[in-house]
Amino acid sequence: MPPTHEVLNQPEPLDDYDAGADPALLSALEREEAGWADAEVRELGVLAGTARARAWGEQANTAEPVLRTHDRYGHRVDEVDFHPAWHVLMDTAVSRGLHAAPWADERPGAHVARAAKFYLWSQVENGHACPVSMTYAAVPALRHAPELAARLEPLLTARSYDFGLRPPESKTGILAGMSMTEKQGGSDVRANTTRAVAADSGGYRLTGHKWFTSAPMGDVFLTLAQAPEGLTCFLVPRVLEDGTRNALLIQRLKDKLGNRSNASAELEYDGAFARPVGEPGRGVRTIIEMVNGTRLDCVIGSAAGMRAGLVQAVHHASQRRAFGRALIDQPLMRNVLADLALESEAATALMMRLAGAADRAVRGDEAEAAFRRIAVAVGKFWVTKRLAAHAAEALECLGGNGYVEESGMPRLFRESPLNSIWEGSGNVAALDVLRALARHPEGAEAFVAELRRAEGADAAYDGALKELLALLHDTEDAEFRARRLVESMALLLQASLLIRHAPAPVADAFTASRLGGDWGRVFGGLPRATETGAIIERARPRPA
Repeated sequence: MPPTHEVLNQPEPLDDYDAGADPALLSALEREEAGWADAEVRELGVLAGTARARAWGEQANTAEPVLRTHDRYGHRVDEVDFHPAWHVLMDTAVSRGLHAAPWADERPGAHVARAAKFYLWSQVENGHACPVSMTYAAVPALRHAPELAARLEPLLTARSYDFGLRPPESKTGILAGMSMTEKQGGSDVRANTTRAVAADSGGYRLTGHKWFTSAPMGDVFLTLAQAPEGLTCFLVPRVLEDGTRNALLIQRLKDKLGNRSNASAELEYDGAFARPVGEPGRGVRTIIEMVNGTRLDCVIGSAAGMRAGLVQAVHHASQRRAFGRALIDQPLMRNVLADLALESEAATALMMRLAGAADRAVRGDEAEAAFRRIAVAVGKFWVTKRLAAHAAEALECLGGNGYVEESGMPRLFRESPLNSIWEGSGNVAALDVLRALARHPEGAEAFVAELRRAEGADAAYDGALKELLALLHDTEDAEFRARRLVESMALLLQASLLIRHAPAPVADAFTASRLGGDWGRVFGGLPRATETGAIIERARPRPA
């Protein structure tokens, strides 16, 4: 290389590090009854930090899925072709139990262990997490049809990635999707116009157009349609028992801002055969079981994005020099990095607490089920929204290097708004919290009880808790003020977890900045007394 092109002062690529060496994640794994999974979580973390895993993510997003509506002879096939890297990502996720496997595992903490692994593997590539998440979330909804569940649940929970269009019960493992929204309604699914007409063998025929069908290459889909009794949930297979294709016609794949590796489609039901799931006319109540699971994964995926961006920013700042010093040694950069680390650690603590609540709710803990009902919507609103700002600031820490595709940061940035939109935008999530508070007072009590566990340890926290309790009792113009209320609930829940479980520098800085008013409007506004070194050190990537 000519001397004019000598490469100086450029960080080494962040390859072959241990993504599982995450203090906030590992301590929560033990705390939430899943310490038994430490070894398998750490093993996946090492894989997630490798150069080859990063390459899989890049390849799956560069060579995007392609829709083939017809074969060379004109037969309708409706197939989606993926780059081989997509299948490697999916096979890794399924074989490691990131999909529905916890539903077949009776050990306490099974859902927590799955959340930890989902968090680590989503840092590699977030698009493939969509079908993985929906397969996980489909099981509790499908259990409203016990006969169907008995046949399909063993295939949904199997650790076998068996891609291809064949009858579900002829495969070693299957994936589930969701097909709810329509162009005239969006989140208002009661405006759906897809019709269901009774057919032979206890089934129905569905006719209508779905505006967003996630992961159309799945084996079965939960969907909503208007039956004679009202909006009802149905299970629709891609391939019928006799091997013929069901009448699911993929019209086109969506051209999305991010999430490019994952196929999202417009789907036409042209008399598609379906089986009812749950009580006729109670479709929303049935499918909400699935929505609760995917909303939890929205929180986990957003926490994963924060951790991925933070690690890149800290790594870059550790090796890049400017104005005679490493970036990480410069006071203002330390303020920014520590602030990003606080946001990431708070998101990680919250998503693991929600996973623990989900796990205990499955095992019959009514108090945890009540807490989860509200806390998941709170986390969905707040953590998913924080990712976009976090990703932008992490990208900026890399400067111009972060703005080029090879860094991976543009892909993270484009991905960052997704989870705040999927499964209900911010307004939908905030209003869901209001409805849950009004309809489920036991949930409100459980939520407040969780916050009170940290009472008396921090003056800023105690003052903010007092203000929140007043807000909870003020119902005037509640919808207009919903976002402010839910933001306060989220910050206090995160602060409660950090006060009880994080090192003092982390908890003190979080409460002083987020609750004490000593914070700017952008990242990097932490107060003078912040122990930035101790906070940043917890985010520093470790060699594998």
